[in-house]
Amino acid sequence: MDFRSPEAVIQALTRRVEHGVFGYPVEPAELKEVISARLLEGFAWTVKPEEIIFLPGVITGFHLACAAFAPPGSAALVQTPVYPPLLHAPETSGLERQENELVLLPDGQYEIDFDSFEESMTDKTRVFLLCNPHNPVGRVFTRKELERMAEICLRRNVVICSDEIHCDLVYHGHTHLPIASLSPETAKRTVTLMAPSKTFNIAGLKFSFAVVQDTELARQFNHARRGLVGEVNLLGMTAALAAYQEGQTWLNGLIETLESNRKFLHQFVRNELPWLKMVCPEGTYLAWLDCRGASLPQNAQEFFLEKAKVGLNDGCAFGRGGDGFVRLNFGCSRPILAEALGRMKVALDGQLG
Repeated sequence: MDFRSPEAVIQALTRRVEHGVFGYPVEPAELKEVISARLLEGFAWTVKPEEIIFLPGVITGFHLACAAFAPPGSAALVQTPVYPPLLHAPETSGLERQENELVLLPDGQYEIDFDSFEESMTDKTRVFLLCNPHNPVGRVFTRKELERMAEICLRRNVVICSDEIHCDLVYHGHTHLPIASLSPETAKRTVTLMAPSKTFNIAGLKFSFAVVQDTELARQFNHARRGLVGEVNLLGMTAALAAYQEGQTWLNGLIETLESNRKFLHQFVRNELPWLKMVCPEGTYLAWLDCRGASLPQNAQEFFLEKAKVGLNDGCAFGRGGDGFVRLNFGCSRPILAEALGRMKVALDGQLG
């Protein structure tokens, strides 16, 4: 996002920098306690501090999960279109990538075809890489959907690695439910990845964490680091602690701003960009725009970059089901969002009007 991080985070970092000594860090004793309390309060999920593993990034986490739980030659399942690093994680561990494409309904919403979901698995499937809230389509999966996915994975002895980095960025009428919180059985087969990075706009400080509630699963996950994945950043831990302890008021204001931007964006697309389609995301600060109706003479991302000077993510990068789409980040000020949309309108009017 473009927004400044909470003042409490900036002040905590300033104090730490002024200390002037940047040796090897020791994990703040209270940080895991604070995270544990936050998970209980926010998601009614009981997590012991010792079940939390600090990581230098969520992307690192799902690569570790592939390496830890799936030997080379086996397979990992992803749901496309999906965040590109998730899409490519299996191949870094020598795994086959299996894909279950989310179903795009006529109203622009996405759902899971559970028959297809299970048929996408084989005897080689060892890991399911879940993204919830889903990036880029914006779904916040319901309890019923999560229970169905968990049941299939447990029955087939597939470990769930759940990327829940956008868990704090969920809009009115929707509730984030960590899949590991469904049942003790699900928790024993799940690695949950979370972070303050998207929530408080501190992604560059490289702090995230995994929740692993099974001892053997945690042993395998930690073993996969094998000296290749280091400890977390000193300033990242400083920022995380300040954000979780003192950032809630800032976060409440952020959600209001994002909800307002989301509404403005949706109305603008509907009223001023009739060639495009958009469904309001249930979570994340990302909009998934269907540009196929515009019949543009070139790739939509390239068109808007060249003709409108607006930088969007190319849907093709998100895998099967992404062709003809672009991803727009509305985590910015209203004037910037309005200017970007106005430029897109001028470009489309000039091409199609």
